[in-house]
Amino acid sequence: MAPVTVRSHYPRMPGNSPSTCRPVECAPAVELSCAYGEISHSGNVGPYHLAMTKAPVLTPRADDFPRWYQDLITKAELADNGPVRGTMVIRPYGYGLWERMQAEMDARIKETGTQNAYFPLLIPESYLTREADHVEGFAPELAVVTHGGGKELEEPAVVRPTSEMIINASFSKWVQSYRDLPLLINQWANVVRWELRPRLFLRTSEFLWQEGHTAHATYEEARDFAAQIHRRVYEDFMLNVLAMDVVPGRKTVKERFAGAVNTLTLEGMMGDGKALQMATSHELGQNFAKAFNTRYLSKDGRQELVWQTSWGSTTRMIGALVMMHGDDNGLRVPPRLAQIQAVVLAIKGDDAVLAKVRELGDRLKAAGVRVHVDDRTDIPFGRRAVDWELKGVPVRIEVGPRDLENGTAVLARRIPGGKEPVSLDELVSLLPRVLEEDQALLLRQSRERRESRTAEVSTFEEAVEAATTGGWARIPWAVLGEEGEAKLADHAVTVRCLVAEDGSVPDADDAPGNVAVVARAY
Repeated sequence: MAPVTVRSHYPRMPGNSPSTCRPVECAPAVELSCAYGEISHSGNVGPYHLAMTKAPVLTPRADDFPRWYQDLITKAELADNGPVRGTMVIRPYGYGLWERMQAEMDARIKETGTQNAYFPLLIPESYLTREADHVEGFAPELAVVTHGGGKELEEPAVVRPTSEMIINASFSKWVQSYRDLPLLINQWANVVRWELRPRLFLRTSEFLWQEGHTAHATYEEARDFAAQIHRRVYEDFMLNVLAMDVVPGRKTVKERFAGAVNTLTLEGMMGDGKALQMATSHELGQNFAKAFNTRYLSKDGRQELVWQTSWGSTTRMIGALVMMHGDDNGLRVPPRLAQIQAVVLAIKGDDAVLAKVRELGDRLKAAGVRVHVDDRTDIPFGRRAVDWELKGVPVRIEVGPRDLENGTAVLARRIPGGKEPVSLDELVSLLPRVLEEDQALLLRQSRERRESRTAEVSTFEEAVEAATTGGWARIPWAVLGEEGEAKLADHAVTVRCLVAEDGSVPDADDAPGNVAVVARAY
């Protein structure tokens, strides 16, 4: 089998902070000599084997995918429902995943020259009336504050559904001259969009995200910057950290962001064949500049309107992580993302075992591995093993008394599955290769799923058939068109994006050879 080439922020070993991109080559995951339960610790792991042979902890995905998703979110301790309908409590393990996503994306965003800032949660209601398409698009989702301090407010305040309005109010003050451009701003924040059919991480009334907003002197500069964010920030992050195969494309006019002149998207296929919009980057043209009179004095001494972009990604990426990589045993977290890449487990509370697992933890940490030592020997080993399995930690290193006598540990790999004994002396040097192999395997599996479940079709009926039976369809846009797109709604199917014949992002909605990717979606 040929090696798999991936573009990586990690030349050898995923460490604790992002590094510069360079290509690395990862061999396919090795075949392991044994399956779960075949490696024993000389009688030390009876509870573990018993735990692994009991009834499933999660509802099988094939039986009920939505129930499996909810089970996994709960039992992997990612999130709980909040007290107000549609809200959620993100638990520490789930928030740790978000922190890793933040760190990786923030580094990429800053590489573009963008700076972080923060803007108010409450927006004067009058601001939303300045851009008609924008307010119309968000009106059904707005939460509005009418009272404060025991009194009715003179002007109601909208809890931000997005920040184009309030950020543009600042941009109109900050931008005076061509020397002030480009203005590149990002914020990490929460937003509120009242959700009628909530689902944890996928659709909640409040969620966390980053939103970028920029102002440029020309249309071309704004267009190119939106494309740069789309590919160099979002697509790079999803491929090389989340190990998610995604389709980059252009939204149709119907699916475009409210107030934008063009929306670029990344669409991922989940384990049940449905699509999920992963992130978007918008060209705003001069719509918001006109609404807020954001002008600059050009080099020629003329007052000109700025050209703008906005772009965002949210905590729904955690939901995507679950649905794209999860299996019937729980999460499978890509090693480059994982806040815990390896957990070292003491099987028994033997002093020598405890000393060895702590030593291994120190050695792995020194080697740049994000490691956790589980020496809670008052909790049965089987229960701990199943818990780490559910949480999707890429590698477990299990050490018991007999292992010490043999100078080995048992290496359990979550992503390909399987266990094998490894020499304690070789463990630290072996682990980087194992983690990179498993990172590449996840990406390969997600790509194979999408390719095998995407049909090339030539008629509307064939597109509907493919999209309603657990897959995607690719149909010429010239065949489907806006009329066909409207008819897809009768089958709960949408056009996820338009792509060029060669898979690239088209320059225009009506470019010759455009292909529509259609699917059911979350």
